[in-house]
Amino acid sequence: MQIVVDAEFEAPVSAVMPWVDTLEAYPEWTGLVHRVVREQGSTPPAWSVELRARLGPLARSKRLRMQREDTSTEGEARFVRAELDGRDHGHWELVAQCLDLSAAGRQRTRLTMTLRYDGANWAGGLVERTLQDEIKQSRARITGLVRAGKLPGQTR
Repeated sequence: MQIVVDAEFEAPVSAVMPWVDTLEAYPEWTGLVHRVVREQGSTPPAWSVELRARLGPLARSKRLRMQREDTSTEGEARFVRAELDGRDHGHWELVAQCLDLSAAGRQRTRLTMTLRYDGANWAGGLVERTLQDEIKQSRARITGLVRAGKLPGQTR
């Protein structure tokens, strides 16, 4: 499955990139990322990530070990699933790309988030609508944070 979400900001790339450059920032703006814990001393950087989707009183969750993958593209952050248990797991990849659209003294950035995963649908078909609703809410949250000039860690 592949999910692509775009958002545009009246802000420079430097105001948007901190929100997508490290996974610790994601719980501040998206409810899909319930909890993130950075692994100390891991090279490249890696995180334990818990995703959660709610449908009324029910919740589905998925835990992943995500690792930062080097990319030579400026304004891009790429994270891939990299479990250490030796078992075969479905592929997960999250790519955040910030594109500078500034022109005539007006700063503008387009953020494109692409999530690709295979294997079973972790959230189940029943919560597809809930997933789409959360994507809309996440877009609004990150837009508000960038518009307010906040950086990760300044929201609490």
